[in-house]
Amino acid sequence: MVQTKIIPGYPALMINDKEKNLVITDLHIGFENNLSQNNIFLGKNTTINESIKEVKKIINKTKPDSLILLGDIKSGIKSITKIEWDTVPIFFENIKKYVDITIIPGNHDANIEKLIPSGVTSATSKGLIIEDILLTHGHTMPSENFSHVNKIIMGHVHPVFFQEESVVNGKRVWVSIKSKKQNIFPSKTGELEITIMPSFNKYFYATHKAFYKKSISPIIDKIEVVEAKILTLDGTIIGNESLLPNII
Repeated sequence: MVQTKIIPGYPALMINDKEKNLVITDLHIGFENNLSQNNIFLGKNTTINESIKEVKKIINKTKPDSLILLGDIKSGIKSITKIEWDTVPIFFENIKKYVDITIIPGNHDANIEKLIPSGVTSATSKGLIIEDILLTHGHTMPSENFSHVNKIIMGHVHPVFFQEESVVNGKRVWVSIKSKKQNIFPSKTGELEITIMPSFNKYFYATHKAFYKKSISPIIDKIEVVEAKILTLDGTIIGNESLLPNII
């Protein structure tokens, strides 16, 4: 039976099936381009080197058979920026030495195929099925063809916890939701579990809610929440469904 577990302390998930599948989302490689427009400058290749180092650390720790990227590998939406031309291939070339890679394109991944080296697999943006789990970025509604699944794992939303007096204010979090299945798959009944992964990009947080912009997901717009859990990166439960309006 397929099992999923959070990698404590990291925005990463392991799916144990016939193989061990490590899952991360929302790298947003090349996002420095947006920062520079606001006169915020990071050193050349600082963030891509950080991302490679962090992913390698998780791979060494968990020894997966494959790495699944749940979309928004790059940051530009409609085009490929110069920084993406330079850095996205560097990421893939470094990581594919250690593990097989599959990508599920997100809404920021237009023309990503031009940046993918040989040996990296690209799935459809509709998502990828492992047993009864749908892995998808989260920016599109799942097909009714996937209605047999009991769980959706997605990114896109970049969940962040806001509570000024809290020590985890402005930090990335996990969100686990139980919803009525028919809201996503009208032909089915029962419950559907939805896991929203934290962004791998550690710069996607803010200490004041006014400065944070969350992504809108049609999946989240459609669900009817039965119950929910909010968890820190290390898996500690810090809230329930009452906090969802502040997070997603």
